[in-house]
Amino acid sequence: MIVDTHSHLNFKAYDADREEVIKRASEAGVVCIDVGTKYETSQRAIELAQKYENIYASIGLHPIHIKTDLMKLKLDEEEGAFEPLGEEFNYVKYKELAKSNKVVAIGEIGLDYYYRPKTKSRQEQFKENQRNVFKQQLDLAKELNLPVIFHCRMAHADAIDILKGYFGIKGVMHCFTGSVEEMQKYLKLGFYIGFNGIIFKLSLDEVIKACPLDKILIETDCPYLTPPKAGSKEMRNEPVFVKYVAERIAELKGISFDEVVSQTNQNAKNLFKI
Repeated sequence: MIVDTHSHLNFKAYDADREEVIKRASEAGVVCIDVGTKYETSQRAIELAQKYENIYASIGLHPIHIKTDLMKLKLDEEEGAFEPLGEEFNYVKYKELAKSNKVVAIGEIGLDYYYRPKTKSRQEQFKENQRNVFKQQLDLAKELNLPVIFHCRMAHADAIDILKGYFGIKGVMHCFTGSVEEMQKYLKLGFYIGFNGIIFKLSLDEVIKACPLDKILIETDCPYLTPPKAGSKEMRNEPVFVKYVAERIAELKGISFDEVVSQTNQNAKNLFKI
């Protein structure tokens, strides 16, 4: 068995062959946590988890989908036909979704300052809105005693500051792209660090070497971030390719592939209770 702790099989990118992709994962012994990014995709994640034994679900509102009139973003065709930045977080509705016994986390939630308004006043309003919704979802995770899957882009200082106020909450910093120093701050707060195909694109070797194996989770973030060994960068990623992330971590740490898989599987079980 190998656990892909962050997939998006609920996205439109898999509409034509989702069953075949999931079958390949199952035959390869891959267990997936299918991650919601808004209410619609969170619902789909639960539906898939209820249908397939090797899939679990996470529910949450991604920061790029938070309702705002401060800016607009283009559609992501792989995710599906949605209006970006258009959903108001509804605590009660998400709490109701969490009643499914296949829901193992709140996420993908967090902060994303990559795309932002041009003026300083609008930027601060934009960031404050994200911080408020992030805190509401952390409150939900705390109430339900569920771990959190964090998204953070160009916002580590704010994310760390907020998380310091949520002592005892557990989670993973998904698709980590920060520095060794930032990673150590998350580790000090008790969080796991998630690595995926981004490690083949950015210089994260020293971060991986410095991160204790018992604090690492492996993921694909599919359909994005396809590892080079799986094919061209334009090729759609899928859960079976999580093995390439494990291989690279093993190479950097000078240990066996089996050791990486065994420990990261245990880490996933410890965090998500799967």
